[in-house]
Amino acid sequence: MNKLAVSDNASRKYKINEYLLKLPISDYRAAIRLIPKYMRISLNTFHNYRNILLADRQDIPHEKVVMFEKIFDLKPGELLNKIVRSKTLKELLNKERDNFSGRAMNR
Repeated sequence: MNKLAVSDNASRKYKINEYLLKLPISDYRAAIRLIPKYMRISLNTFHNYRNILLADRQDIPHEKVVMFEKIFDLKPGELLNKIVRSKTLKELLNKERDNFSGRAMNR
């Protein structure tokens, strides 16, 4: 299996590196050791999380995202490097009802 090299300026899905790279080098090194232990993940998994690109389908499990946000003192949703757009359930239900009504009238 060939490893894919990820450049430092590639757009990441999560802001993990952004926050780690703001640390002084001694804190950065300590954080690299401490975070995986605290989160109960392997060092390899931690590095995989850091290197998820914006266009990748891969995601970090929600519980771990919440932990990262708390570790970096972020508000919910701030770890993600993109805006997630979604309709409300009410809007989806109304559209479904409209579609169903339109189909029923066309019969």
